[in-house]
Amino acid sequence: MSECNHDCSSCSQDCKDRMGAQKTQLNKNSKVGKLYAVMSAKGGVGKSMVTAQLAALTRRLGKSVAVLDADITGASMTKYFGVNEKAVGNDMGILPAESVTGIKIVSMNMFLKDENSPVVWRSSLATGAVTQFWTDVFWGDVDVMFIDMPPGTGDIPLTVCQSLPVDGIIIVTSPQELVGTIVSKGVKMAQMLNVPIVAIVENMSYYECDKCGERLNIFGESNVEKTASQIGVEDVARIPISPLLSRACDSGAIEYFDGDWLENIVKKL
Repeated sequence: MSECNHDCSSCSQDCKDRMGAQKTQLNKNSKVGKLYAVMSAKGGVGKSMVTAQLAALTRRLGKSVAVLDADITGASMTKYFGVNEKAVGNDMGILPAESVTGIKIVSMNMFLKDENSPVVWRSSLATGAVTQFWTDVFWGDVDVMFIDMPPGTGDIPLTVCQSLPVDGIIIVTSPQELVGTIVSKGVKMAQMLNVPIVAIVENMSYYECDKCGERLNIFGESNVEKTASQIGVEDVARIPISPLLSRACDSGAIEYFDGDWLENIVKKL
């Protein structure tokens, strides 16, 4: 094992210093009730889309909701919610954008002159930005906040789980065997950091024919219930391939979409 440099944000060793890492203080003018990280150990499985759906459905329950977009180099939350405004601030801190239903959002796109410009940063800068979203943004009083993680188990997921008071992780996967294998990496990371996994969501689980109603397992048979049982997670959800859902995401209208596949999860958050 290499010599410790006492920088827990970039270390995965299971030591007393890491497990006892001090939590980063939330913006002093804000209060967050529950904090959930949405993560996937592999990109391209629909993690951000699931985050947006979770936020929209939770908001429909009458709770105040916020989304912290921690995917610095692949920020997308503003697109899902149709938010185009840039970041501004006052004496309380940076002000989040608000969607049509009042969901508070902070994303790297809000700080770019052109949202199509790439964010070419080293991991230390990206991690610092995520921390500032927690400390410098005036979130106000929020019942439930979702953090849209970047894919993988690198610096940002590690820093979030160590430094922020995360109540639970929601893992997003898809039916392919390879992706199912990769999911175990995210599961083991959560276990190493003593953060509970509260739900598993399988995206692109099946396609339902709009003429006959037959379900076609285009990407293979689902193993989400088996995987959840193996790690002791009770709440699972399966999201089908849905052109209507894709259209809602692309048009910034995720809050108007009626899909209820995640309702059983959000009712327990």
